[in-house]
Amino acid sequence: MVIATVSIDMRTVDAAGLEIGDGRPPRIMGVLNVSAESPYDPSVFDDPGEAAEYVDSELIDEGADIVDVGLESANKRFDVLTADEEIDRLDTAVEAMASTAGDAVWSIETRYHEVAAEALRRGFDMVNDVCGFADPEMPAVCSSHDAAVVKMASPPDLERPGAIPDVDGIYEALSRNGFTEKTIIDPAFGGWTEEKTLADDRETFRQLREFRGYGRPMLVSINRKNFLREVAGRDTEAALPVSLAATSMAVERGAHVIRTHDVAETRDAALIGAEFARDRYRSTADGIGVEELDVTMPGEATRHLDRLEAAAAIADESVVRVLELSGLDGERIRTLRAATEGTTAAFAPAGSANAETEAETKATATDGSGREPTRGLLVGTPAAIARVHERVRGADAALEAAFDGVVEDGATERSK
Repeated sequence: MVIATVSIDMRTVDAAGLEIGDGRPPRIMGVLNVSAESPYDPSVFDDPGEAAEYVDSELIDEGADIVDVGLESANKRFDVLTADEEIDRLDTAVEAMASTAGDAVWSIETRYHEVAAEALRRGFDMVNDVCGFADPEMPAVCSSHDAAVVKMASPPDLERPGAIPDVDGIYEALSRNGFTEKTIIDPAFGGWTEEKTLADDRETFRQLREFRGYGRPMLVSINRKNFLREVAGRDTEAALPVSLAATSMAVERGAHVIRTHDVAETRDAALIGAEFARDRYRSTADGIGVEELDVTMPGEATRHLDRLEAAAAIADESVVRVLELSGLDGERIRTLRAATEGTTAAFAPAGSANAETEAETKATATDGSGREPTRGLLVGTPAAIARVHERVRGADAALEAAFDGVVEDGATERSK
């Protein structure tokens, strides 16, 4: 896997003065559609004055930092407009932007470099590329205007935005054709292709931290999406609560921009996610920078190792798992003690904190006095736990079977 090299810290993108990245508030992208095909009627306008009023009252006044203008629906059910047809619709957006009283960054959603260039020339600040640089001229256009650009994971095909189902494919697609200095990544949630299932979207969401491996800000568009609605059995109109729950989780997992039709509510949910996100250590002294990465699973570490072109072997040493074991008798406790010796894993049987000596602790596991602990904690990296698993293999069939599932669950491979 080839990934553009970036510095160790998360890159901050300046979008027309709006800073996007770690250490900044989560940014809210509200949506204005000038496309009759859009499935969300409340955001669709063909009159510039009405569009401007909507932007001021429903987007900017409600807390939107960015206004994202859609010229056509990217839904796979509709025919794809040409660049000229998109440009024909640009007048309404430009007039609405000129008539808006509030202050926001204006983004144009398109797949064509010609449309991006015309929009940026006429006052837009950034680009939301739904085809992820499938148009090879798009990066150069955005760079020449010093414009931030959202790169949505897509195949190299201008007619198939977002048509990638699995996490590995999404990650590879975001790598394709590189990045500009001001690229924001988007893993492309939604039913962009028949092959992409709701389960695929949920798995991508579970692994959202992996996309931090690019060291670039991340946008997610999850507002009232099917993969969330199905969980709660809600239709689109009743799906706001599930969207808000997922928004908080997305921000906690590293999202920097949330694209939404429900601005005020989404802003509040994003702020909650930011408030309770994990604090990570950062420091720079004497030219040495240190940043604690947001890594909770080996797969997330693998992405950062890929980014730095570093040996991936340490991914399984990157996180610590804490397991509580039950059903332990004296013999099994002795087996676990022996299995952890010489490894970085540690085993603490119940009751050992009250033992005055190590000898007494060992005795409780073997003397048959009725004091045998029945539970214990095993702590270690996935690699260390795998080594414990190898050592119990053949010594105790029940322990071996229990560890089979533990080791499989902690594996770095995402093919299962």
